[in-house]
Amino acid sequence: MENTTGSGAGPLISIGHLTKRYGSGNPALRDLTVQVRRGEALAVLGPSGSGKSTLLNMIAGLDKPDEGTVTVDGVRVDQLGEAGSARYRRATIGMVFQFFNLLDDLTVQDNVLLPAQLAGMGRGESRERALALLADLGVDQYRDTFPGRLSGGERQRVAVARALVNRPPLILADEPTGALDRAAADSVVRLVRDLNERGQTILLVTHDTGLAARCATRTVELVDGRLARHGAAVGE
Repeated sequence: MENTTGSGAGPLISIGHLTKRYGSGNPALRDLTVQVRRGEALAVLGPSGSGKSTLLNMIAGLDKPDEGTVTVDGVRVDQLGEAGSARYRRATIGMVFQFFNLLDDLTVQDNVLLPAQLAGMGRGESRERALALLADLGVDQYRDTFPGRLSGGERQRVAVARALVNRPPLILADEPTGALDRAAADSVVRLVRDLNERGQTILLVTHDTGLAARCATRTVELVDGRLARHGAAVGE
């Protein structure tokens, strides 16, 4: 895999005084400010209901804040309309989910090709890119196989290939080992670390402190929508 270090000065992600409310209860996020540097692997820790998923959705442009700003790679994500948000995700974000979110009626190769096709990449270029990623991730032998025939670890590697096919500056990972057994989880941990060592910026959302310690270069912790622990380097 090529080095994926982004260009440009300043943080890749800048969150400023972010607040999000759902209904009349306590805010899901409260005056949250945090930055993510280019090439960093940041783990956002916290229990269920702490605001982790809400933060992920804000960065992905899937939801809008009530107050505050979300800037990713120079784009004010909080100001984008629906069409602009879709274009932003195709160009900037690769997403890896706990339950893979692969399409069972498409082959492995076609699952990986889908984001590239949506982004308008040429068929030849996208196929070359997809096959190279599958080979780099050790699952190219399954390119004509349907996802249901793969193990959990293999499916997660396919999901990572899909997330990388458009060369996004940022990977968002939501509990990427939560549905895996120990051996498969260890494999994905090594993959995430290798990606980050090659310059890929990663934001990992998890409740698993062990996963964060193994994958992240820095951690923050959310409790009730606020930062309870900010900017700790792993091992401190």
